[in-house]
Amino acid sequence: MATLIAIETPGREAVDITAQIEAALASASVQNGLAHLFIQHTSASLTIQENADPDVMRDLIDWLDRMAPEDGPYRHDAEGPDDMPAHLKSAMTATSLSIPFADGRLLLGTWQGIYLLEHRRAPQRRRIVMTLIEGG
Repeated sequence: MATLIAIETPGREAVDITAQIEAALASASVQNGLAHLFIQHTSASLTIQENADPDVMRDLIDWLDRMAPEDGPYRHDAEGPDDMPAHLKSAMTATSLSIPFADGRLLLGTWQGIYLLEHRRAPQRRRIVMTLIEGG
């Protein structure tokens, strides 16, 4: 069972999408199993991180910016100076996640949230495919 989830991003930022994923899971008939999330883009990514202190995500974004700066010596520049760094940041993080769930609820840890990492400066509409694998 696959569900397409659309997320509007404000531009380069970590967007907490935990509530949207939980809502999609709640509307499914599957109660126990594994939720697989896949982002259909090469300039955005997914991560599970601490959701208690927003400085964690700010520091992560800052670190990614240092690892893949916009002024790097890139060949690919047809889509603007933030595009190739966005591809690199996506390669350093994840394009898919697998999260167990039971009784219709994600089994995230106390301080964990699911984030869409938007690596482009401009607002984007991103698509995530959630596939539920039923299990005991």
